Amino acid sequence: MLRELHVEDFALIDRLELEFGPGLTVLTGETGAGKSIVVDAINAMLGERVDTSSVREGAARSVVRGVFDSADGAGADGGRIELSREVSAQGKTQCRVGGRPSTLSAHREITQLLADVHGQHEHQLLLSPRWQLAFLDGFAGPEAAAVRGEFSQAWTQLQQAKSELARLSTDERERARLADLYRFQVGEIEQAGLRENEDAELAEESLRLANLEKLFLAAQAALAHLAGGDSDDSPGAEGELAGTLKTLEAVSAFDLSLGPHIESLNESLVRVQEVSESLRRWREDLEMPPGRLDEVQERLERISALKRKYGETIPEVLAYCEQAARELQGLETSGERRAELGAEVERLEETADGLAGRLSDIRQAAAPRLERQVEGVLADLSMTGAKFLVSVSEDDLGPSGGDHVEFLISANPGESPRPLRRVASGGEASRIMLALKDVMASSDPVRTLIFDEIDSGIGGRTATVVGEKLKKLAAGRQVLCVTHLAQIARFADQHLFVEKSQDPDAGGRTVVRVSSLSPDERVAELARMLGGDHESEAAVQHARELLGAGATEDS
Repeated sequence: MLRELHVEDFALIDRLELEFGPGLTVLTGETGAGKSIVVDAINAMLGERVDTSSVREGAARSVVRGVFDSADGAGADGGRIELSREVSAQGKTQCRVGGRPSTLSAHREITQLLADVHGQHEHQLLLSPRWQLAFLDGFAGPEAAAVRGEFSQAWTQLQQAKSELARLSTDERERARLADLYRFQVGEIEQAGLRENEDAELAEESLRLANLEKLFLAAQAALAHLAGGDSDDSPGAEGELAGTLKTLEAVSAFDLSLGPHIESLNESLVRVQEVSESLRRWREDLEMPPGRLDEVQERLERISALKRKYGETIPEVLAYCEQAARELQGLETSGERRAELGAEVERLEETADGLAGRLSDIRQAAAPRLERQVEGVLADLSMTGAKFLVSVSEDDLGPSGGDHVEFLISANPGESPRPLRRVASGGEASRIMLALKDVMASSDPVRTLIFDEIDSGIGGRTATVVGEKLKKLAAGRQVLCVTHLAQIARFADQHLFVEKSQDPDAGGRTVVRVSSLSPDERVAELARMLGGDHESEAAVQHARELLGAGATEDS
């Protein structure tokens, strides 16, 4: 049940805070006063489509926040559920549930169980055979819901199986071409016998082999510097260190402080000798096996060719090989899979046909009951003699089964029933929608119903009956109704008055204000709605009589 509504900068509303109670709440006011704007704000909060036109001119964003009490006490705060919707002037929207951001789809899943809004758009839904089929299923009860759920699951599986079968049944020549291509690619990569990091190792070896002569000459020169050469008298680093060490050792007895220097020189000599020995071994290993450089370069070129085709790195090439092998396996075993899918499609078609038949039987049985109940309510709504028919005919199998459902109406005795979408006027559509909601009231889980312009095209005694029906519908739930008729407004438990005015604090800009009327203010408003002067004693008396009659009927 909607308890609170807070609106900021929505259309002509700068700021609005309302509290609602159970029962019937009506919103009235002059034509164009902005009554439907309040409903639009509620719609926005519930997750309906909005655009930047909903943002008050000059504002950065519009915000609509509502607080619901769930009937079962569920919710994040002891049954209290807070919803909000923000729309920026740039068109970005943000939904929140309990103060936390939510997706629009998740938001709608919650709100569709909290409130149901019926306006001119919903009247158009009433004329849609698809909506009519869904309504008949809802009226038929839990059995229809269960069978339709089973059918929906079978139908989805059937479409998936058919789609895969169609994919596998593409042109055989194309499949053979793909198989040959994948077979070649897998063979080419596997025959290469790639190793991870092999390309880096080969590149390093290629660089060394291509510069082998320079490396040998560098080794010779380095050894000459360290150990001395055969072609000159230089003793090299080893000789120089050895001579220096011998000189200091000869005088070390005269100054003991030379000890550390001698030790360091000795260690350095040992290290230089070790480096010299390592360089000799390295120089001896600087040999090029015959043809090795060509082998390395050819291998690198082969790896580069594979990387140009299948990936930038060796791991990517190997990953492509695995994927191609899987595709090849799928193509090679597609014949078996097609046979399996063919059998599965036959089984699912049989299952879907059986469930569609059961669902059709349920609909055929529910249709006469719905006809009788709706006709009874229409008679109360001054459509006496109207015939309401539910046509259930065979149709191609689809997501909702194998039936085409359409509501037909004969508004006057002697007229042949015709599809509702062709003959219903705005007033008749309003009454038929109210009749359908009245019929479904006992099983409808939604506890807040909102009617915008439900009184379109009606008046007189019919308006009184509509008010009575709304009052009855509001027993045990919450009904909000925008109305122009005093005959309906008189039944309200809460009467809200909507008006436009110029706000001097906002430079004379137009704003929409909503106020809850006191008993005396209700009398004046009903007098105005009756078309009389609200200060006229006759109009005021008539309004008092209407309110008195409404109170008597309530009791």
